[in-house]
Amino acid sequence: MVADKGKKLKLSEKGEEENSDHIDGDLVLSIEKLQEIQDELEKINEEASDKVLEVEQKFNEIRNPIYGKRNDIIKSIPDFWLTAFLSHPALGDLLSEEDQKIFKYLSSLEVEDFKDVRSGYSITFNFNPNPFFEDSKLTKTFTFCDEGITKISATSIKWKEGMGIPNGVNHEKKGNKRPVADASFFSWFSETHQKNVIGDIHDEIAEIIKEDLWPNPLTYFNCEADEEDFDGDDADEEMHLNLGKGGDGSEEDDDDQEDEDDDDDDDDDDDEGDEDD
Repeated sequence: MVADKGKKLKLSEKGEEENSDHIDGDLVLSIEKLQEIQDELEKINEEASDKVLEVEQKFNEIRNPIYGKRNDIIKSIPDFWLTAFLSHPALGDLLSEEDQKIFKYLSSLEVEDFKDVRSGYSITFNFNPNPFFEDSKLTKTFTFCDEGITKISATSIKWKEGMGIPNGVNHEKKGNKRPVADASFFSWFSETHQKNVIGDIHDEIAEIIKEDLWPNPLTYFNCEADEEDFDGDDADEEMHLNLGKGGDGSEEDDDDQEDEDDDDDDDDDDDEGDEDD
């Protein structure tokens, strides 16, 4: 009887193994079929992306001459781009007082996608003759390379004698934050290096110019934009800077209070000296 029980146990274990192999085989087969379907969907998605790209390139060609007409009209409006920049909730703080003087000579702005729109774009600032630099055209180019790398290049500005980047220094940015309030537009323009887009580091200023300001600058020239479309990071940063610099008077008040306390201590010492005499 013990031998019979052993036979039954072995047969049971063998049956379970066969059943397990059957289940695993069905699972593998189902996953393989599912992968085939996903591959088919991916192929369709790629075809759709190519078609969307073709349509986008076609309409870019249609838009270009209209943009040209728009630029011709804008040239007849004094300080159009300066006003549009200053009225923009995100770009207004980028222009220092010196930048604003230079932007009075900005005659036109152009944003142009590469023929393959997935490979990059350029932003060109056209200036009338001015006392600040020799260039009539300043272009910043963003080229999308493999592995999420964006290559950034820009015109090397030929500053006239005694002129240079307003505020005298290049302010560096961290992450995707916009420059602090005392940074210059030309500091941003002169930043030329590679950025890893996978690491969530983007040129936010360029994206705002391309995707928001350029399509309809009249909205900002007329001050019709809704500021709620943008976050309050700049205001928070400026507030913290002011707090650190005594912008609300706290730091300076503390110093004044310390000076007053020191004066009171000196007066007390003098009074004690008089009493001793």
